[in-house]
Amino acid sequence: MKNTKTFIAALILVGSVAASGMAIADDGVISKDVVTPQGYCHEKFPAIQGRTLGTDDPTLKSTASGDIVDFYGPCNESPTGKDQIQEQELEQEHRMFEE
Repeated sequence: MKNTKTFIAALILVGSVAASGMAIADDGVISKDVVTPQGYCHEKFPAIQGRTLGTDDPTLKSTASGDIVDFYGPCNESPTGKDQIQEQELEQEHRMFEE
């Protein structure tokens, strides 16, 4: 009986951890670490698909693509927000000139 209670408690804990991981994945953020209490974070999220950068609906690449943005800055950064669109458009332009 004691083992059953421990097993059920562990199952609930694993389920809640998995559910919180899914909530983070919904907004596209792979990982988010708060670095300072003032709201400075280290985040990782997929890059925006190149063909959707200039549109009203930017779409993130799949995490399997391996094209990951390693971001340090305000904790309220959105993977598809205006700042990320501008930054990734600039990066895309630099890549075109290097080729």
